[in-house]
Amino acid sequence: MQDIPEGWKSFPDRWALRSNLTGSISCYNSAVDDDYTRPDPRHAALLTIDVQQDFSRPGAPAEIPGTCEILPQMQQLARAFREAQRPLIHVVRLYLPDGSNADLCRRRAIAGGRSMVTPGDAGAELVPELRAFPDTRLDAALLLAGRLQAVAPGEWLMYKPRWGAFYQTPLEGLLRDLQVNTVVIAGCNFPNCPRATVYEASERDLRMVLVTDAVSGLYPRGSQELQRIGVALWDTAACLQWLT
Repeated sequence: MQDIPEGWKSFPDRWALRSNLTGSISCYNSAVDDDYTRPDPRHAALLTIDVQQDFSRPGAPAEIPGTCEILPQMQQLARAFREAQRPLIHVVRLYLPDGSNADLCRRRAIAGGRSMVTPGDAGAELVPELRAFPDTRLDAALLLAGRLQAVAPGEWLMYKPRWGAFYQTPLEGLLRDLQVNTVVIAGCNFPNCPRATVYEASERDLRMVLVTDAVSGLYPRGSQELQRIGVALWDTAACLQWLT
């Protein structure tokens, strides 16, 4: 049995949630007690979801509130995974100017002239805090063709056409080739893409960690629902302790 950091198994209620004074959520649950769902740091990969300039920066065209504030935690996670030589996959969205590849609920707005994560625009780029190198840029043509863009050893950019990171993408095959059995998820915006990705990962029998202070838009009921499907909900500090 893998070592479990001090205090993770001492909760009196296995479904308990603990909220701090700022309202953010730090959660520990039965996922670590179950041989089938216990996250495995030796075979883990980090997925960052949609952490692009247009979604993250204050005043950006499609700013997701709370995303800018969690960039330091995501940066810590990315650095730790690189140092541990574990895979990182930065999952991104790209919307063509005519909206033809956008979700139906966004297609009218984009076709009508609203610009967000447009291929080639600065707003589509990964935030600097997560880049392997300062000059890392998206290869939009490669990504839109459904191919992975290698940006560093063990680190890739990947385009997803819809909410979940597994839908019509090479992610499942990549994780299988890398012998990954655990995905650690961070990014924006929980009700949409991180949540969809969690359920897709569950459908593929992957072990899961959602980093609670590195995901924007997380809310208590969503946390409770994830606990009930075996997701480990840890803050960044707990995740870093587990990884190392």
